[in-house]
Formats: sequence, C-alpha cells, structure tokens
Amino acid sequence: MYQPRKNTFIYKFFSWYIRYIIKKDFAAFNYDEIETKQDAAILILANHFSWWDGFFIFYINKRVFKRQFHVLVNAENYNSVGFLKYLGAFASENKSRDVLQTLNYAGQLLNDPKNLVLVFPQGQLHSNHSRSIDFKKGVMQMINSSHKNIAIVFAATFVDYFGKRKPTVQTYLQTWETEEYVSLQLLKSAYNKHYDQSVVKQTEITE
Repeated sequence: MYQPRKNTFIYKFFSWYIRYIIKKDFAAFNYDEIETKQDAAILILANHFSWWDGFFIFYINKRVFKRQFHVLVNAENYNSVGFLKYLGAFASENKSRDVLQTLNYAGQLLNDPKNLVLVFPQGQLHSNHSRSIDFKKGVMQMINSSHKNIAIVFAATFVDYFGKRKPTVQTYLQTWETEEYVSLQLLKSAYNKHYDQSVVKQTEITE
C-alpha cells in the first residue's frame, strides 16, 4: 500500500496554498461549526463530486477539528498528484490483499484520537446532483478493524453560483451518534438522511 509521508515544509506550504486557492476561486465557503468527542478519532464520510472535495475537508479540519488529517484516495491520484501524500493521503495498489491491508491501516489510524480520516464512501466521482450516496463495503471493514472509539461525521457539500461570478461552497456537517451495532445499511441510511436534509437546506437558499 501507499502510505502518507511527512515533510513539514511541503505540508505548511500546501496548507497555505489550499486556503489561498479556496479564497481565490470561490465567492464564499460556508460550513457548520460542530463539536466532537476529544477522546475519539474522527471518521468523516463525504460525498465526492469534484477535484476540490478533499481540500474542502482539509480546510475545515484546520479550522474546526484540528486533527492530523488523512484521506483515502485511489492509487492513480496518489501517484499523479505528488503532494497529496504529504497531506495525509494513503491508497492501496489495487490488489485484493493490498486493499484489505489499506482498510485495516485506516482502522488503525482511527484508534488514535489525534487523527481524522476522510473517506468518500462512493469510491469514485459522481455528480453533485446525485439523489443518493452509495456506500462501498470497505467502509465497514475500516470501522470493524478499529477499536470503534470513533466520532463519525457526515459531510454533504454543494456548489452553487447564485448571482455571483464565482460559486459558493456549502458543507453541511453532522455528528452521528454511533449505534451499538453498526451495519453498512444502517450507516448508508443515516448518511443519506443527512444528505437529503442538506439538499433541502441548500435549495432553500436565496440571494
């Protein structure tokens, strides 16, 4: 598997650069201020519709959660976007045994309350107009390989232009109170409930 790498200079530079390009390319970036347990790692489940998605959550983490950022990406992005590995990206080499090792690695990251792990449960890019978010089975392998002391956060992000030349980004966040028994279907259902409610809020915005 491909693991994150550390380079303080590169990390600090791209932390600044991500903040810069978000402010440069968008009219506004709005997100919810939520609290999570300090003694638990954070698992963020988010919709995936653009090149920006990981950077949006990276920015939010710097402002709200303040944890060590990690994100599961595919091998192509890990290798083609060279700086991602220095921002906490990790990936499998797309071999069946390596996929399992990567998911178990994510579970180990979730055992440390200093960590935040971002996962796009759809597994690939989909339209921002998707009516529901599908979940791949690997999400549960990740959770089950951890000690399950996790704060699960749902993130639903939407982009609209309204009356401006540049678009506005809105990320709706919700902490999900984990059930004693968590199944893939239960997790998917809970996330999509949040997603549906976020769509309603987004369509009620007027300018």
